[in-house]
Amino acid sequence: MKIIVPMAGRGSRLRPHTLTIPKPLIPIAGKPIVHRLVEDIAGVINQEIEEIAFIIHKDFGKQVEEDLVAIAQKLGARGTIYYQNEALGTAHAILCAKESMQGPLVVAYADTLFRADFSLDTSADSVIWVKQVEDPSAFGVVQLNENNQIVDFVEKPAQFVSDLAIIGIYYFKSGETLRSELQYLLDNDVVKGGEYQLTDALENMKQKGMKFVPGKVDEWMDCGNKNVTVETNSRLLNFLHQDGIHLVDSDVKSENSTIIPPCYIGEDVVLINATVGPNVSLGKGCHVQNSTIKNSLVQNHSNIKNANLDNAMIGNHASFDGNFSSISIGDYSVLE
Repeated sequence: MKIIVPMAGRGSRLRPHTLTIPKPLIPIAGKPIVHRLVEDIAGVINQEIEEIAFIIHKDFGKQVEEDLVAIAQKLGARGTIYYQNEALGTAHAILCAKESMQGPLVVAYADTLFRADFSLDTSADSVIWVKQVEDPSAFGVVQLNENNQIVDFVEKPAQFVSDLAIIGIYYFKSGETLRSELQYLLDNDVVKGGEYQLTDALENMKQKGMKFVPGKVDEWMDCGNKNVTVETNSRLLNFLHQDGIHLVDSDVKSENSTIIPPCYIGEDVVLINATVGPNVSLGKGCHVQNSTIKNSLVQNHSNIKNANLDNAMIGNHASFDGNFSSISIGDYSVLE
């Protein structure tokens, strides 16, 4: 089994945090989004992962490439890097990894996390991960027949046709078939809004009689902007806490401080006269003094003093000293 992860986008809705690091590498509860994503996929498919192909922009740099390869290796897989240097749509992005498209594979967009406990139907030509939502008009949805097979894809339906939203993760039994269908779109210039779309390839495959079924997830967590990313961090901390996973490093130095779970606290963190939690992630090397922090996400090596933070997101190597509460500051920022 292979996993293909298109992640060449700039993540503009999550600026300033994505000015210095690609969005999929922003840590959630102590691990990069993309790391948690591929771990969760591996858990659902319950098969050995042979390769994880990451599709990035060439400007992401050598360190990002090394980090991504290391994530694949931690799952016992080979990490491969491909480049998409023009934003030409989802179909074009996936096809950038065409050399890796053999055999069964999963395509997963790296701005979403999920919780699921379904068995992958490997007899189907494709399984599309979906989540039941209250307002389907904001999403692309799938429509099912009486045999639980997908018979239609509808983008942001104005009238109700289904409440099963497509979350952006797909299984394909044949990578070769997917590659051929995507190549057809490019060769015949099948575009919508100036871009080549995966949904057009899915529709062509369905018209040829291929079997599509849903894979229903229990939870779907977005990482699109600051507020939802902080919320996702909180939700995931609660799930991990319920699973009994220990998230506080044993080397945390605490002086007259309180940690209210669930929290992730990395190595070499120093807490002085601080209350941290609930729903807080503090990356390694952070120093927090005379502060209260809840429902917030702080990356690595940042210093926080005299703060009362709630719904805050702070980047790496930042320094914050002040009375604002719901803040979003990027790497190396200083507010004193």
